[in-house]
Amino acid sequence: EPTRGCDAYSLAWHLAQELGPRLKSRIHRITFNEITKKAVLAAIDNPQPIHQTRFESQQARRILDRIVGYQLSPLLWTKVRRGLSAGRVQSVVVRILVEREKEIRKFVPEEYWSIEAILQGATGPAFVAKVIEDSEKKKFRPENEEQAMAAFGKLESAEYKIDSIDKKQRKRKAPPPFITSRLQQAAAKKFNFTAKRTMMVAQQLYEGIELGKEGSVGLITYMRTDSARISDDALAGARKHIKTIFGDAYLPNRPNRFSTKKNAQDAHEAIRPTSMGYPPEQIKPYLSHDQWKLYSLIWRQFIA
Repeated sequence: EPTRGCDAYSLAWHLAQELGPRLKSRIHRITFNEITKKAVLAAIDNPQPIHQTRFESQQARRILDRIVGYQLSPLLWTKVRRGLSAGRVQSVVVRILVEREKEIRKFVPEEYWSIEAILQGATGPAFVAKVIEDSEKKKFRPENEEQAMAAFGKLESAEYKIDSIDKKQRKRKAPPPFITSRLQQAAAKKFNFTAKRTMMVAQQLYEGIELGKEGSVGLITYMRTDSARISDDALAGARKHIKTIFGDAYLPNRPNRFSTKKNAQDAHEAIRPTSMGYPPEQIKPYLSHDQWKLYSLIWRQFIA
């Protein structure tokens, strides 16, 4: 069952009903988060019974879809296009987007100007300094071009000196592994991928890529998840890889753990490579251009 939790429970429940009560005690359900031999065998070794309550939760989902859909879908047919449908999730999301768009349109922009100086001493590289205060220690924010040019005229012939230097130490925490929404955002920002394109490529990496003599190999875990959880096996594999490739200096004393938001469904792990045995550079000849870019992105985020 590499499909979404509630729908899969419904499938399992209905299959059990069709097979009849005599076989009921012998019917079990297995789940796995990645399509690899190890994951499938581990799932077979750990079969679970079919829980009635989880089947009922799927039925509740279907009822909610109909309560919302039966009222909204006909409206879409008359106002937008026949054949469109509305559900309990997308309809709420569309409302949030519309409300946000209304807020954006209500925003009244205010004009302001900023001035920067490119400075360089007798030695050392040039750097950019931004004017933030005037001579009376008031916030510098010219409201029109006339005010900005008046200040610029004075600053153009001014002498500059370093008054003080503050030294600070900053720590940057490791980034969490990808969940679905963050993967879509990162792919859009770095590669200009649409969400649909990202999920299509991720599906290909999840279902399996032909790697020569090895055959079809699932390269990433399930790509629909909002959990940042990582399995102990995956953590151990990542730590071994980091120690081997980068050395002890880059290996944290303890594995990084990331909390999952309170209302997240934790059925699936975060999106990660299924094995450290398939670094992007090694399998690049077997991947399409899009597959290579997305797999490399997932790999780097997980190792980081």
